Order: sequence, then structure tokens, then C-alpha cells
Amino acid sequence: MTSQTYGYARVSTEDQDCSIQESALRAAGCHIVRSEKRSGTSTKERQELATLLDFIRPGDTLMVTRIDRLARSVADLEKIVATLKERGAFLRATEQPIDTSTPAGVAFLQMLAVFAQFETAIRRERQMEGIAKAKGAGVYKGRKPSVPVEEVRRLKAEGVRPAEIARRLKIGRGSVYRALGVAE
Repeated sequence: MTSQTYGYARVSTEDQDCSIQESALRAAGCHIVRSEKRSGTSTKERQELATLLDFIRPGDTLMVTRIDRLARSVADLEKIVATLKERGAFLRATEQPIDTSTPAGVAFLQMLAVFAQFETAIRRERQMEGIAKAKGAGVYKGRKPSVPVEEVRRLKAEGVRPAEIARRLKIGRGSVYRALGVAE
């Protein structure tokens, strides 16, 4: 069986587009490219990445355009690289000299991971400063509530059980309890 190179493209929000990454990955020799629109701050809920990591075989390569498309923390990156290593697979990037089949590529990967994590921390710090400034000016609204509290309370008053309320409103049961002001 011949080894394959699989591409992984990711953007953080629904209004962003993966097409530039997908094109670069195909141009670099990836016949299969998986894409998703999810935050890179965690590997949770990144189903396309999980599919690739489950499917990859010895000798295969997972290719990204840049490592920040794969992970934003050193811990997540190390887990992904460890999974690839366990499977006998490699990681490469089209825009960075990363190739985990070489010692130099591994060293460069580790350096870039530290910078990616630092960049995320700095961005979060700037965001918190901006929120504090907006609150001080009285213009910070926060995000819109994701749980319809009044609807939860109305259904509870009608005798609907919390698990059923959660199912009907497509929210977590814990959210139902919080809306009701009750400890789980």
C-alpha cells in the first residue's frame, strides 16, 4: 500500500473561507482535503481533524498550510503530533519548514508552537482590555443569551421535566437547571 498525504484546512468562524488553504493543499499533492470552521483553541468538536487522525496510516502525512491551522496551544499540538507518531505518520506544512520526518522539522515545529500559543494569549489579553474599556464606558453589552430563560420557566410551570425541556429547546440539561436557578 502506498502512503498518502492528507490535507487539513481550518478557519475559526463561519464567515471565513477555507478555499485558499484547500487550493494550497491540493497544489502540494493532497488528494483528500478535510476542512472545518471551528476555533483552533481546542481540538474538541473538530470532527474533520478527528476523522483524519483516526484514518491516517503508517507512512502517511497530514499536511496543513501553517501549524496555527492545526493547533493554537503547545499541549494540543503535542497531542496531535504524538498521535501521528503512534500511527507512524508525519506532519508537514506548506508555508513553514515543518516536516516531522526530520529532526530539524521537529525542532522548528516546537518553536512555532510556542509562538502560536503566545499569540493566542496576547490576543486574549487585548480582548479583555477592550472589554474592560467598553464596560468602563458603559457600552459593553456582552453576548446575547443563548438560553431562552422565560421559555424554560414557562415549560417548567406547565409541568414539563427538565430533560424534556432541554430536548425541546435543544439546550443542555444543565442550562435548564441554571435558568431555573436550581442546582443540578
